[in-house]
Amino acid sequence: MAGLGAGTAVLALADARFPGGGHVHSGGVEEAVAAGLITGVADLREFLFGRLHAAGRLQAVFAAAAAHAAAGDAGREYWTRLDAELDARTPSCAQRAASRAQGRGTLRAGRAAWSSGALARLAVATPRPHHPVVLGVLAAAAGADPRGAALVAGYLAVSGPSSAAVRLLGLDPLAVNAVVAGLAAELDGVAGDAAAAAALDPADLPAPSAPALDLLAEAHDRHHREKGRLFAS
Repeated sequence: MAGLGAGTAVLALADARFPGGGHVHSGGVEEAVAAGLITGVADLREFLFGRLHAAGRLQAVFAAAAAHAAAGDAGREYWTRLDAELDARTPSCAQRAASRAQGRGTLRAGRAAWSSGALARLAVATPRPHHPVVLGVLAAAAGADPRGAALVAGYLAVSGPSSAAVRLLGLDPLAVNAVVAGLAAELDGVAGDAAAAAALDPADLPAPSAPALDLLAEAHDRHHREKGRLFAS
């Protein structure tokens, strides 16, 4: 994969077949469905819009920062700080655990596809890195710029949950795909904003929040342990 262009790298990382473990996470959709907050395509559209501008924006910012730092050969100290800053912006223990679980899976898959000194330094700094950080480093290793990394992160923030909704509610996949496609302009804006902030010090990166998603994540974690759920988060 090392010789492929940035455009192909973005497609590879955003592909649902990339073995990073994203298919086991619903991004809050499963708990929202259980609570009756999502019952159809219209509800899903509103949920995904909010998720993109909250969790998706945060993930895009840190993926862009990671891509920028990887291209600049950042050292171990930077990766430790970046990881800590994303931790601080993720108040839900369940969401932190899900991010690190997916990050670890993506790290393993990425090592098999791309050779990267930045990836090795990140792994030394934190063996279980957050998913957006790994995603940004891999995007840079494959030739993508910070905006490309942010696009992948933002897209995954809505594509995974949309797929989960199809499985949970039996929604028309064509209608759900149209919802995701309808977010293209919003996604472009999120990626552009993230790329503009990529060179900031980790402590100064934006910190969008979504308390409702935090509450859904914590409720899902509790119900997953008590009753079992289809998705890990």
